[in-house]
Amino acid sequence: MTSLEHPGGPHPAAAARRARAAVAALFFTNGAVFASVVPRYPDVKEQLDLSNAALGAAVSAFWLGALLVGFGGGLVVKRWGSGRVATAVTLGACANLVVVGLAGSWWSLAAALFVAGSLDTVADIAENAHALRVERLYRRSILNSLHAVWSIGAVTGGVIGSAAAGGDVPLPVHFAIVAGVLALLASAASRFLLAGADDRPAVPVVRPGRAPAVARRWRLGAGILALGGVATLAQGIEDSGATWSGVYLREGLGAAPAVGGLAFAALQTMQTLGRLVGDRLVTRWGDPRVAGAGAALAGVAVGAALAFPSPVGTIAAFGAAGLGIATMIPAAMRGADALPGLSAGVGLSLVGSVSRIGSLLAPPMIGALADAYSVRTGLLVVPVAALLLVVLSRTLDRRP
Repeated sequence: MTSLEHPGGPHPAAAARRARAAVAALFFTNGAVFASVVPRYPDVKEQLDLSNAALGAAVSAFWLGALLVGFGGGLVVKRWGSGRVATAVTLGACANLVVVGLAGSWWSLAAALFVAGSLDTVADIAENAHALRVERLYRRSILNSLHAVWSIGAVTGGVIGSAAAGGDVPLPVHFAIVAGVLALLASAASRFLLAGADDRPAVPVVRPGRAPAVARRWRLGAGILALGGVATLAQGIEDSGATWSGVYLREGLGAAPAVGGLAFAALQTMQTLGRLVGDRLVTRWGDPRVAGAGAALAGVAVGAALAFPSPVGTIAAFGAAGLGIATMIPAAMRGADALPGLSAGVGLSLVGSVSRIGSLLAPPMIGALADAYSVRTGLLVVPVAALLLVVLSRTLDRRP
């Protein structure tokens, strides 16, 4: 028991509020760091004289780093604690942002993005582990609102990046200013994170003699795969809006270029709003009910928009999908943290790794269907994923 949780220590409510604000600042920073780079990819491409394929290969190094390092991220959190690790890797990500801006060749860019992905995945594990520790002090759901802060950070970074691109601000100057501000924010927030070890309440596996060790390991593995499946399918629906909704609107429905990005904007906006209100719903109804209802909403909305195609209907459908999936990744993270027999952060690492593998496979699958048939046919993956989510939502932690 830490001093923050001891009856003789500081007032628990005040300590919890400070820690919540601090971890929210880290979520914001994590969302803003890499989102600052995305609008500058055309400038990076031009500066290094890269082909489209070369740029795509360099960007894939980010996801390769996230996947490879993600397997061991939980062990790092277990060894040094979520608060220390979250702060250290966030500051490292800020410093690496400057390195991305200074990249002078394809190899240096790919290496910097590999490091960015590696730091991002460890930050994700550590921040979620610490957020769930704060959530236990609150004794109600707060994780959804923290993920909403991440979304706000990503939007903020993207807007600043777009403005910097429009103003022809040099890449090193832009990234150095953003990195400096975010590093100061993370450093200030670190003072208010919870001290001590990331202990969790004991989660019983089974009663003694009830099941052999092999059976327990199989059940644990099935839980990891199920929770990873929830995160993968939810992320896949989000990525379908990011990657394919604009193509479908413009090429499939003949929408104007200015309309092409509205479906993804609707998805992101409604997802953020859903996360802001999701904690109250989860506290009252539990993750399985909220996630199951959200999955049904996403599947019905996108399915109807594909059956009766129109630009307005498609934009509204992806907005509904964003609202429907809003609480699912936080729910998978909460379930991962509650897996029996695993230290804090290890379950998050394993479930996150399953999700990243699935996220690497989903975009090529939709692309192959789009090439073979049409983008509209490829987007049928969304209602199918939603149906699977309705089933998998039953595996989520039922405790509010």
